[in-house]
Order: sequence, then structure tokens, then C-alpha cells
Amino acid sequence: MRLSRFFIDAPLSLGEHELPEAQAHYISRVLRMVEGDAVQMFDGSGHEFLGALAEVGKKRVVVRIDEQFAGQIESPLQIHLGQGLSRGERMDWAIQKATELGVTEITPIFSERCEVRLKDERADKRLLHWRQVAISACEQCGRSRVPVIHPPVLLADWLKQTEADLKLVLHPVAEPLVSHAKPATLAFLIGPEGGLSDAEVEQAKANGFHAARLGPRVLRTETAPVVALAVAQQLWGDF
Repeated sequence: MRLSRFFIDAPLSLGEHELPEAQAHYISRVLRMVEGDAVQMFDGSGHEFLGALAEVGKKRVVVRIDEQFAGQIESPLQIHLGQGLSRGERMDWAIQKATELGVTEITPIFSERCEVRLKDERADKRLLHWRQVAISACEQCGRSRVPVIHPPVLLADWLKQTEADLKLVLHPVAEPLVSHAKPATLAFLIGPEGGLSDAEVEQAKANGFHAARLGPRVLRTETAPVVALAVAQQLWGDF
């Protein structure tokens, strides 16, 4: 039977720990776990922790950690995904699947054809939501480190700030990924629902990006990162 696995946003160690309110509520009220139930936890440090619930109340849950061990090894290929902002579930899907596929960093990007506008409080809430999407994906897939989800930025700013051994912008008319030498760090730029404009593709090239294609078919904005990351991990990562 698979152990219930939880991310705790605080440093863990051997001994007893009172869990944060959100995890305590989920364990006691949603999962209805009881004292003595075994659990596995991770804190994003790269380690995993095994233990059991020592106390389970409506508002207070305490876990006793008895064992610490090295977690899942991260891919040797560090990938920064620049994902054009899309609406609702499409953005969630892209972040979830990118996390499962081993992405290191994700930056949501405002571009010319982006239909999403976020400001102030709403932007902060979406950032927290996206981070939770990534955390849930890590809990499911076994990753011991949570990818960094950056605040949304303008495309021009991301292009100037991003550094990697190989920088690629997806485009239907370009060279295949396999034509590039193996990098240690990789940046992927993927457009929003309306795609990147020709001017934006040229802007990316002017900032050191190479146009790359994934095949003859045009992929949706939420499908493109899944395919791109899977191919990159197959070529240069841990697939």
C-alpha cells in the first residue's frame, strides 16, 4: 500500500512536528487519518521523511518522524520554462505536467497575444495557486524538490534576464531539437493560446534563442510544454 505523501513548507528533521493548519485540516478532516497512520513527507530540501501520526485532532496534528533519507534525484538537465499565460485550467495543466516532467523553473509570460491580465492582489493569488499546483504534482510524482514558480513578467524582460546553455523558442518552421548539442541548462519559450507573433519570435532570436520545432503539427499552448519537456528529457535528461 502506498504511503500518503505530503509537502511541508518548513524544515523537517527527526522528532515530533506540529503540522501547519492546512495540512492538519486535510489529514484530519478530509482524509480522516488517525493516530498511528504512517506518512511520508518532504520539505523541498531534497530529503524524504518517514514517520507516523502521533496526534490527530480537529485543528492540531502532530507527526513523529523516525527516518530521513535522500529523495528522488533531479534530472541533470535544468530547464527554465517561459510559458505564455493562458486561461484557467490550461495554465494549471501546463504547470502540473511540466512539474511531473522535471522542470526546474517556470515563469508565466505576458506577450502580445496573451488574453490574460493579472494585477496586484489577483496576481498574488494566482501565483500562490500555481505553486500549489506544482506542490500537488510533486506529491503525486515523487519529486523531492518543488520547481520555482516566478511571478509573471513581460516577454521582453524575460528574454533579457534568462540565461542558459541553450535557449529555444518553439516555432513550426525551424530545426528539430535533436539538431542541438547536449546542454546542461535549457530555456524553453512557449507562446500563449494565440501563439507568439513573428516579431516576438525575432525578438527572442535577437536575445540568443534558437527556433525549434516539435513536428509537423501545431500544438496547443498546454500541450507544447508536455511534448517539449518530454523530448528534451529523452535527448539530454533522465528519460
